[in-house]
Amino acid sequence: MKLIYKIICATCIISGMAMMSACSDFWDPETDDEFKGDDGFSSNTEMYTGFLGIMTKMQAIGDKEILLTETRGELIEPTEESSNELIALNQYDDNLQTNSYANPQGYYEVIIACNDYLSNMRDYKSRPNVDVSAWNALVVSALRTKVWTYKTLAEIYGKAVWFDDPVTEVTEIRTGDKFQLMELSQLIDKCLMTLDEGFDGVSADLEIDWYEWLDPTHSVSLSNSQYRKWNYMVPAYAGLYAELCLWKGALLDAANQDATSYYQKAADLLLATLGKQINVTSDPGSNVYWLPSAATPGHYSPIWNNSQPYPYEAVSAIIYDYTNNQTNTLLKHFSNEYPNKYLLRPSAKAKEHFISPTFNPGAATNDTRYKCVFGTSSGQDYIAKYRPVGSSARVNAYQDDCHIYVYRATQYHMMLCEALNHLKRFIAMNAVFNSGVKAGDGDDCFHPELPEWRGFASTVDPTKCDWTGTANWGTRKYPSLGIRGCFTGLVARTVKDNTHELGEQGTIKFNDLALLDESMLEFAAEGKVYPMMNRMALRYNDLSIVADRVSAKYEDEALAATVRSKIMAGANWVPYDLQLK
Repeated sequence: MKLIYKIICATCIISGMAMMSACSDFWDPETDDEFKGDDGFSSNTEMYTGFLGIMTKMQAIGDKEILLTETRGELIEPTEESSNELIALNQYDDNLQTNSYANPQGYYEVIIACNDYLSNMRDYKSRPNVDVSAWNALVVSALRTKVWTYKTLAEIYGKAVWFDDPVTEVTEIRTGDKFQLMELSQLIDKCLMTLDEGFDGVSADLEIDWYEWLDPTHSVSLSNSQYRKWNYMVPAYAGLYAELCLWKGALLDAANQDATSYYQKAADLLLATLGKQINVTSDPGSNVYWLPSAATPGHYSPIWNNSQPYPYEAVSAIIYDYTNNQTNTLLKHFSNEYPNKYLLRPSAKAKEHFISPTFNPGAATNDTRYKCVFGTSSGQDYIAKYRPVGSSARVNAYQDDCHIYVYRATQYHMMLCEALNHLKRFIAMNAVFNSGVKAGDGDDCFHPELPEWRGFASTVDPTKCDWTGTANWGTRKYPSLGIRGCFTGLVARTVKDNTHELGEQGTIKFNDLALLDESMLEFAAEGKVYPMMNRMALRYNDLSIVADRVSAKYEDEALAATVRSKIMAGANWVPYDLQLK
């Protein structure tokens, strides 16, 4: 393992990365370098280091969606120290063409890197020394990274330029046979098709275990290995495919077409993935992996304020290490501790949502999420989620190396709720969302003819439901309590478990909006809420879903009315023209 690590530290990242003078430069997230498609790979080591070159590009855009969408969303407002660019975003200026936050260049650099890598890997496959299993895993990892990047472009801008051929820089992207400007519906279809096709006969759901490859003798335990967090790098197949299915379902719903198959795909995939993960038996009895439970409140703050992604919640994450010059700018924007700039702060209305018993039933100022998301220092409110003042995980305020979750376990549960709602499995949805899956519920999941609980039964022992206190491997100390039910003091958010009162479509919309409002609390300052708002608005052809929630944060009534009017006219997508020629 040490020999392999020395080789990696001494090897040039073939896709155009500069020669590394030391391991500390290995993850340097500078994006000025170009990926040179003519260089090719000549060894398995270059195959690996070339892939890590893609990850450095991904690091560089990790904070972009958070800063861009949260500033335009319901949570964040500029401070007195803010910049004109952030103010322009917050006020929904019509022309963002020179706005560095709105510029999608970094996302296209990731795509360029993926295309170049996949081209080189296609050529390298014919080499006699190729490690076929590693080749398979790496190409689909690059493929999923590319698809995730396009999905992100779609949910921010509502459109993107798709291309598969290698180019060396963004300025080469032009309209023509190789480049197609796609609207949202086309992008979602293309992303799903790309995942369905895989790459050169390799299925897109294949995973790579960096820990097993770089330390096959397990000379360092998994819990202490630096390679454990490397396994979080690639967007997870289940999360990515399920989210795309939700977008596709929304598009079909908007066109009054049957979307059942896509919601079913999302539910089946998420249930299978969750079922496998919550069955981890390395710590039976106290197992809390990927399951909202009584242990969640005590683990909630360390999900972010921790030196690395938290295993109980981490699915996929963009990881950084300040000691290796890997940083993002979240603390610079959110923190008011020197030398951070305190450019963005939570709006008063957003804070009120967390402690309002009307918006957040049962809430109080001691609510776990409220205390985690917000802080007050020197008389100023700030976003404390990624590093509260006095953090022991990141001792210094300038250590902008907080990891950024691409997918986390609770997000899987929320997406599952959305899929179950559209499958009219309202009782199961309510359990996952509010109260948790109970033993009585589990009794039903043993009967496949009852579709309500399809997929909840244990795959190890079909007479058990691993979500409950009676798992297949014995008594579970921390069973499912639900996304809301796991937090002390909160009570169930109202959802409809039948269609008698509102009818089928009215019931589904009511529940969707309840999920959206909960997401405003659960995923605050993570860049996940605004895209979900857009998906709901698209599904119901109702931009007031976005406009009402966003405009409420503005204390200036005239500005609130202006922003609301702009969103109702279609400004929910970030306006940026690539100016293709």
